[in-house]
Amino acid sequence: MERKRVFITGVGIISGIGNDVESASDSLRKLKHGFSPFPVYPPFEDDPQNAVKLVSAPEGFEVDSIDFEDWTYPQRYKIRREELRGLAPHGVYVYCAMKQAIEDASLSEKDVSNFHTGIYTASAGSTRMVYNNMKRMREVGPMRCSPTGIVSSISGTLSFNLVACFKILGNSCGFSSACASSGHALGYAYDDIASGRQNRMFVAAGEDVNYESVVPFTGMRALSLESDPERASCPFDLKRNGFVSAGGGAVLVLESEDEVARRGAKPYAEYCGWGQASDGHNVAISHPEGEGLVRAIENALDSTSVSADEVDYVNAHATSTLIGDASEGKALDAIFSSKGLRPKVSSTKAITGHGLSLASALETAIVSIAMREGFTPGSAHIENLDPRFQSLNIIQETEGVAPNVTLCNSSGFGGANVALVLKRN
Repeated sequence: MERKRVFITGVGIISGIGNDVESASDSLRKLKHGFSPFPVYPPFEDDPQNAVKLVSAPEGFEVDSIDFEDWTYPQRYKIRREELRGLAPHGVYVYCAMKQAIEDASLSEKDVSNFHTGIYTASAGSTRMVYNNMKRMREVGPMRCSPTGIVSSISGTLSFNLVACFKILGNSCGFSSACASSGHALGYAYDDIASGRQNRMFVAAGEDVNYESVVPFTGMRALSLESDPERASCPFDLKRNGFVSAGGGAVLVLESEDEVARRGAKPYAEYCGWGQASDGHNVAISHPEGEGLVRAIENALDSTSVSADEVDYVNAHATSTLIGDASEGKALDAIFSSKGLRPKVSSTKAITGHGLSLASALETAIVSIAMREGFTPGSAHIENLDPRFQSLNIIQETEGVAPNVTLCNSSGFGGANVALVLKRN
C-alpha cells in the first residue's frame, strides 16, 4: 500500500518561552529563556544548596492549588466548570494549546469531531493530584474524595479529558514512555494517517511544573541546582550539570495530503516519517555509545528514503546532563560526522528547559515554526563547548535561514529512542 503524505497544519503552545506561536517564535529568534525562580520548600530553607532554583513555567496560569476552583488562566480561553474539574494542572495548559491549534489550522467543529479525526496524547499524569487524592482518601475515606480524582491524575488524563471535551470520535490513546512519550505519540499518529486509517490526528502533550513533579528528579541527580539561568541549562557545554524542569502544553495538527488540499490549508512542514529503537542498557541512563539512538535515526531515514546527507539540521534531545548529551553526541557522530557530514545541531532545551513527556511535541512544534518562518534556532548558553562535541556543527546563534530537512531526536527512561524527519514545505 502506498503511504499517504502527512503535513503539520496547526500548532498550539503554552510554555515558558511563550503562550502562542508568535511569542515562542520571538523567544527562539532571540534565544530568550523562559526560566523563573522556583520556591524553596521545606526542609530546604536552611540548606538552599540542595534546592532546585529554577523552572520553566507558562506565565498567566495559576494552577498550584489542589482545588480547581482556585485555578486561573488567560481570559481568552473558556473552560466550563464540568470540564475543568476533570483536568490535571497540565491539562489546563494542553486544553488551551488545543484551542490554539484548532484555530491555527482553521478547523471547523465537523473537522474536529468525526470518525476520521483522532488524538494521541503524552503525559506522565499528575503526581500532585495522585498524592493529594491518596492523602485525602486516607484522611476522610473514599466516599468523600473527588469523583474525578482518578481521571484528573493518572497518566491517561489528557486522553480521557480531551476526547470528551472536544468530542473526538476517531482513534485515541495515551503514551507514557517518559521523555520519548510525545515522540511515540507523533510516530503512531503519522502511521495512522500514512496508512489511511485516519485523515487527521491531534498530538497533545503536557506536564505539570510543581513541587511533586519537579523535586523528585533531584534524587536522580538529574536537575541543575544553579540559580543562574545561563548556567542552569547549557547543553553541550563543558560544565553542564543537569536540566531545568519545564511544564506546559503543546498540540500539533497532522493531516493527510488529501485533507490539506480539500481545505486549502497552508502547512508548516511535511512530516515524512519516523523511527524508534531501544538501548536495552539501563533503566535510567542512555547507552554510552548512543547505540539505540543510532538505530532509531537509521530507521527513520530508511523509512522516509531520506539520506543522511540531506539532513541539514538536527534538533537534539540534549537536556544538559553529562551522560545524556555525551551519548547523543556519539550517536550524531556515528550518523553524520564520521562520514564527513556536518548538519547544523542545536538543543532548544537551553531556553525551554526539559519538558519530559512534553519535549518531543514542543520541539516538533518549534521546528515546524522555524521551517515556516525561515530560521534555525541556535543552542544557547554555551560558554565552553565540551571537546567531545567538536566534531559536531553546533550553532550557538539563531540563523536567518530555514532548514530543508530536519531530524528531531527524543530519548526516554529505559533507553527508548525516537527520531522524526520533517521537510520544509
